[in-house]
Amino acid sequence: MTQDRRTLFAGSAALAAAMALPAAAQQAAAPAAPGTSAAQAPGFYRFKVGSLVVTTVHDGFARRPVEGFVRNAPLPEVQAVLAESFMPADTLAIPFTLTFVTTPAGIVVFDAGNATQTGAATSGQAAANMRAAGIDPARVVAVIMSHFHGDHISGLASEANERLFPNAEIVVPATEWAWWTDQGNLTRSPEGQRPNFANTAKRFAPYQGRIRQIADGAEAVPGIRAMAAYGHTPGHTMYHIADGGEQMVFLADVTNRPEIMARKPEWQIVFDFDGDMAATTRRRVLDRVATDRMRVTGYHFPFPATGYFIRDGQGFRFVPGDWSSVI
Repeated sequence: MTQDRRTLFAGSAALAAAMALPAAAQQAAAPAAPGTSAAQAPGFYRFKVGSLVVTTVHDGFARRPVEGFVRNAPLPEVQAVLAESFMPADTLAIPFTLTFVTTPAGIVVFDAGNATQTGAATSGQAAANMRAAGIDPARVVAVIMSHFHGDHISGLASEANERLFPNAEIVVPATEWAWWTDQGNLTRSPEGQRPNFANTAKRFAPYQGRIRQIADGAEAVPGIRAMAAYGHTPGHTMYHIADGGEQMVFLADVTNRPEIMARKPEWQIVFDFDGDMAATTRRRVLDRVATDRMRVTGYHFPFPATGYFIRDGQGFRFVPGDWSSVI
């Protein structure tokens, strides 16, 4: 095929895609000259666990300084671990990824993302990437929450207080719900965590009557079971997904960036509610998934946010999933 024909076909495809969008979006969809656009391609990735279809959907990322991120290690030690993974010494990019599972009961999703409410232009990408993946939020039957930090619950509702998953039941860990809905716990929480109380009330309010609390070990939906992983927050919970002989764990925030927290499980980060408990939980969980060679997804892992952990020295190393189970 000649270069001219390739250009013609590429241009025709772009035009057709743009014409399919609402008129207000067509200008934004117009193709940019090569090398002039900072926009990334839509981010979603599908694989199977048994007969279940899992889709990870990118919600963008946020940047923060490396300094102050780890609370119990000197900055040069943190920077040395970052250098092992070719990561910058001064700025850390923290990704956000939703994990959807298509079950016999319908589509469920772990956590809700940011929507557009973090203030960072690089986050809040889930809605566009869900459309690209063919996932209609109206068809989601359950949003299964791991914990109530803002980057996990703010995507439940719009700033106008509208449900962004209009037909979903919201499944929450009972321990997490009990803590953040009791104002008496406000002064018993680290100062940086106190805004979670107001944000919890705001984001869950549109789902009144649709919220179901579950205990550790209970099924969120058939085949998906809650597993306590306390420390990052008082009721932080991960979820075990099983179908036939295959299994996977949604780790939520057991680790933040695995290049840091898996290499040094004892390190505690600024977002941990109880750092000692979070570190103990992290080592226990990583030891289990490494021993059992279980596939995982993580909320803050590099996209597509799925793979495995293996032991490496005194810590662990994240190994991205291969393509054998890709649909």
